[in-house]
Order: sequence, then structure tokens, then C-alpha cells
Amino acid sequence: MIIQLMLTPSPDLPLSLSSVAALSGITELTHLGVIRAAGEDAASFLQGQLTQDVAQLGLAEARLAAFCNAKGRMQASFVLFKRGEGEILLVCSRDILAATLKRLSMFVMRAKARLSDATADYALFGLAGDAIKTVADYAYPVWAKADFDTANLVFLYPGASQPRALWCAPAGTPPPEAQAISLDHWQWLEVQSGVATITQPIFEAFVPQMLNYESVGGVNFKKGCYPGQEIVARSQFRGTLKRRAYVAHTSGLPQVGQEVFHALDADQPCGLVAACAPHPVDGFDVIVSMQTAAAADGEGGRLTLGSASGPALELSPLPYPLLEDI
Repeated sequence: MIIQLMLTPSPDLPLSLSSVAALSGITELTHLGVIRAAGEDAASFLQGQLTQDVAQLGLAEARLAAFCNAKGRMQASFVLFKRGEGEILLVCSRDILAATLKRLSMFVMRAKARLSDATADYALFGLAGDAIKTVADYAYPVWAKADFDTANLVFLYPGASQPRALWCAPAGTPPPEAQAISLDHWQWLEVQSGVATITQPIFEAFVPQMLNYESVGGVNFKKGCYPGQEIVARSQFRGTLKRRAYVAHTSGLPQVGQEVFHALDADQPCGLVAACAPHPVDGFDVIVSMQTAAAADGEGGRLTLGSASGPALELSPLPYPLLEDI
């Protein structure tokens, strides 16, 4: 029998190993911001800019999407959904929001679409585990969106076997009544989900497949053109993908953008840290994008953080299957 973990509004006490799997609660997502795309051409404009099929986006679904440069490198990633017809919200890391808004706005031209920073207009909260039941009566599939009065609930990939959801509502709307968890604990669940968000330290570091975006619903290969589309498609359809994202644990102090090394090549990094968060019990968990050969070489040498002599990284099984190369 697993006893559900109940955390206070300042949940900084160590957790027991048996309680980690039952981490459940709500936290404000202060590290995220919102870009609003409004107007009759909002969907068609975003259709030509992102890796996802925005034109077919319904009111009961959300999308994971990337905004790439001409070389297919990710400049931003979003969870996007329609608040209503003619209004789409794009939730992204706050540290890249202003620059991303500026870049996207450069392509609007004559489209009947208005882009704006709507972060102050909306409250964003993360719900994990049983906290979701305070809003939704039953489980929804990943990337489903449900509306509750003026609030939107987007269902995300689970982390550490805990269901997760993004709650978005107009600023000032009371959040769901649930036990609080810390932002660190939410970000640990995010790492455990295996889905990394683009932040400033990894700006233009990866094509989408290097973060497994094609395997978690972040790339649509049947839609039309967007910046970097040819390179993203070529990575998928020609040859084996040579870099993937993995979840790992370390006793070191990782930072997003930090290099990862393999013992058989002490001089050249084999990967980068794409996301990290303190483990609730000990050390840190990370999402690392790295060479598949280094990840597969379990007996050839250890993986280390920062340098060949840095703290060890221990890979964990991915929480989802990878889409095979085509």
C-alpha cells in the first residue's frame, strides 16, 4: 500500500523513496509565459512557422510544437491550444519569450494575426497526481484539452508515473484547491516525463529529434512547410538518428547546457544537458541529449557531467517508446 504524500505550501523536507512515486499537488508555474496569437489568420500563420499542424487544431486538444531556424535548430518550444476561435495561446519558457515573440512577429507581414505577450493576462499552474481530480472527473489522454468555466486544462506526459496537467485561466481566477508542491518537485516530474522545454541555454542547440519531439507528439511530418522543415524531415527519413534524449541521474550539480562526456573520448563531449531538477531524495535528474552510440555503450565506459573526470551519469529507461526511423 502506498501512502499518498501530502506536502505543505513550503514542501522542502526530504521525501522517502516510497513516497516519491506518489508525489501529488499543485504549484504555480512562474518560469513559464504566454504568447497570444489572435485574429482570423492566427492558425494559418502559425501553421507556416511551427513543427505542428495548427490548422487542424481543435478546441478539445493541445499540441507540443517547436519553432526552428532555417537549419532546423529549435529556437523555442510551446504547449499551444485554442482559447476560442481566433485565439491561440502558446506557453513557453519565460526566459526566451520576448526574443521568440520578436522573431515570430517578423513573419506576420500581411496576415490578419496579432501576436502579444499575454503572460500577465493568465495564471498558469501545474497539477500532478490526485490534484487533477479536483478539476477533472476522469483521466484524459495526453495532449487533450478540457475547459472548465474560464479555465483550460491541458493533459501532459506523466512523470514518475504521475499524471500531470497544465491549468490556465485568466489572471485573478482562483486556482484549484489542492495540496501545494514546490516548483522544484514539478520540474523533477517534468524531467521524469522525458519531455524537455527549450530555454535560453539550449537555444538553437537541437533539432527536434534530438529531444525526441517526434516521439512525444511535437512534430507532424504530413503538414506543409515551416522554417527548417526540410532538415527535420531529412533527419527522420534518411538514415539513423544519431542523437536522442535520455533521462539520467547524477550526484553532481548539473546545469542546462552543460556538456556530457563518455570515458572512451575524454576530449569531445557526447551530449548536452537539456533539462535538470533536484531529485526529491538525493542528487539531480536530467534530460540529456546525446549520441546514441555513447548511450548504448554501457560497458565501454562511464558517462560524466562537465568533463571526463566529472560526476557520473546513470541512464534510466525512457518513459515512452521512440518512433523508429523511417
